[in-house]
Amino acid sequence: MAESPGNVLFDYTSVTVDAIRQGVDAAIVRCDELLDALVAVPSGERTFANTVAPLEDVGEALGDANGRFTFLAYVASEKELRDTAHEYEEKLDTYSTGLGFREDVYEALREFAGGDEAGALDGDEARLLEFSLRDFRRNGMELERDQRDRLRELKERLVKLSIDFSRNIDEYEDAVIVTREELSGLPDPYVAGLSRETVDGEDRYRVSLDYPEFYPFMESADDGDLRRELFLKNHNKAADKNVESLGEAITVRDEVASVLGYDSWAAYVLEVKMAKEPQAALDFLIDLEQRVRPKAERDLRELSASKAEHLGQQADGVEIWEWRYYMQRVLREQHDIDQFEVAKYFPLEAVLDGLFDAYQRLVGVRFVPQPEGQAWHPDVRLFAVEDGGETVAHFYMDLHPRPDKFGHAAAFTLRSGRRLADGGYRAPASAIVANFTKPSEETPSLLRHSEVVTLFHEFGHILHQVMTRSRFRRFSGTSVERDFVEAPSQMLEHWCWDPALLQSFTRHYQTGEPIPAALVERIVAAKNVGSGIAALRQIYFGRIDLAYHANGRQKDTDAIARELHDVAGFEFPEETHFQAGFGHLFGYDAGYYGYMWSKVFGDDMFTRFEQAGLDDAEVGGDYRRLILERGGTVDGDVLVRDFLGREPNTDAFLRDLGLTE
Repeated sequence: MAESPGNVLFDYTSVTVDAIRQGVDAAIVRCDELLDALVAVPSGERTFANTVAPLEDVGEALGDANGRFTFLAYVASEKELRDTAHEYEEKLDTYSTGLGFREDVYEALREFAGGDEAGALDGDEARLLEFSLRDFRRNGMELERDQRDRLRELKERLVKLSIDFSRNIDEYEDAVIVTREELSGLPDPYVAGLSRETVDGEDRYRVSLDYPEFYPFMESADDGDLRRELFLKNHNKAADKNVESLGEAITVRDEVASVLGYDSWAAYVLEVKMAKEPQAALDFLIDLEQRVRPKAERDLRELSASKAEHLGQQADGVEIWEWRYYMQRVLREQHDIDQFEVAKYFPLEAVLDGLFDAYQRLVGVRFVPQPEGQAWHPDVRLFAVEDGGETVAHFYMDLHPRPDKFGHAAAFTLRSGRRLADGGYRAPASAIVANFTKPSEETPSLLRHSEVVTLFHEFGHILHQVMTRSRFRRFSGTSVERDFVEAPSQMLEHWCWDPALLQSFTRHYQTGEPIPAALVERIVAAKNVGSGIAALRQIYFGRIDLAYHANGRQKDTDAIARELHDVAGFEFPEETHFQAGFGHLFGYDAGYYGYMWSKVFGDDMFTRFEQAGLDDAEVGGDYRRLILERGGTVDGDVLVRDFLGREPNTDAFLRDLGLTE
């Protein structure tokens, strides 16, 4: 079946600096034309089609420019392309921010909203009008012009601060330079993947802050001093620039909230989330901390005992840069689990085969590799999503680190799905961008089990984006409340702990043998080793985020990080500024609590599969129809209740953390 012109994928290999500039500028011109036409509709002739629907076209033009051009700021190999994409990302975002202050568009919407047709709207049409008016209200359209002008100035400043903050993290470089002997505890494939330097005529290895190098080193390097050194470097990532930028952003955000009449930035942000108000989010985190604390204290005692045994003397506790190392030691010595030995059963290609098979059966589609991806880098792969023989979406997989590439793991929407005027559906396109170990000449990319969980989680976001059938792009895919958006993917993490599923796709990269059943049983049994510590860290991150965005114009971000650090269960590492490298403070600002909040729903949703089986067609069909396809067409609490057929509860969430039987 031939694709409509609007669904033809973009050729990223042909992108030049001029193409980025021209593409973004053309999108801005197109948006101005659409909005001018909307405003020009004569009074009394306004309809949904000529007043509200054009906002979808505007969103599409902006979204496509982002997916085709400014997205390259995070993945392009050429510095000139990245720099230009960053420059035009700021231009595009600043323009988008300005649209929310167009009084003529707001007045056109208000005029339509006061008419008979608007009063008769229901479903997603009524929701689109409601959300559009809400956006303008939250931009101060009910305020005096001087206040609106100030708000626009502040919000445009936030655009620049956000882009610079992220860029500073992605481009930050630091490392420890070590000898082969100082890499004791780390396997040969890890060492082979490190870059080398010559120091005083001798070969040295460079261990960077990139995820595939940083976490294995923190978990397995025997040299405690080097682990501490690398940890402190990571905790000071981009601090030279981002501490100041974050402080300014907090000040600007608080002023925005104040001008709009909100008590705080957190109050402004949470108004449109499931939690609704900061106190609800804070109460959730405080209550969870009380529940988790006993488990975390048991974890710390267990790790401290391992440390004492390791050192041959009484240990005074475990430092924050030691807990990952001693957690792995407990896994090895008490559960006979060596993460690097386990990784030998998880070559990336086998994991992808298993993931694709599981998710294809879950939602009833096929993921078909495309020979001509025309992607932004030779390592990137393109897949089509086929449903009943028809291509309904595409996704890219960019899974390995490169210099100056986006440093975490995330799913990016490149093209949103929506219903077309001719009745067809605009095929969405997305990209998973991650940083798993690159294959070498001797060894394929081998994933630790924690990385398998990350891959299943992030691809869950891809699934959410590409399976959408929302009529409007405003509600397409992951366009849901930020404190719900993680739930569908958190539910899918449970697939990584199912023994039958794991054994169905694992294979030793040398022998081809599946992972032994006894080893899988040990992995599952040890799931909650250190879970209390890990949960407290997430609660700590959520607490400082809310504290940064509570009432108050000026905040000492270092002092707040130190003051709340007891929540994490460790002493504060002095002379560090980890918040400077905490990218979620832009994008998830006043919303980081949502990771734990949404996990409640994700774990509860999984209970249906737990009872019926991962391959149950009815439950899988409900997940596709009631969660994935609907996107943000209804509120998150409605999505969950419809899927569960009951009110959600915390039972599965607490059980998954190991807090109940």
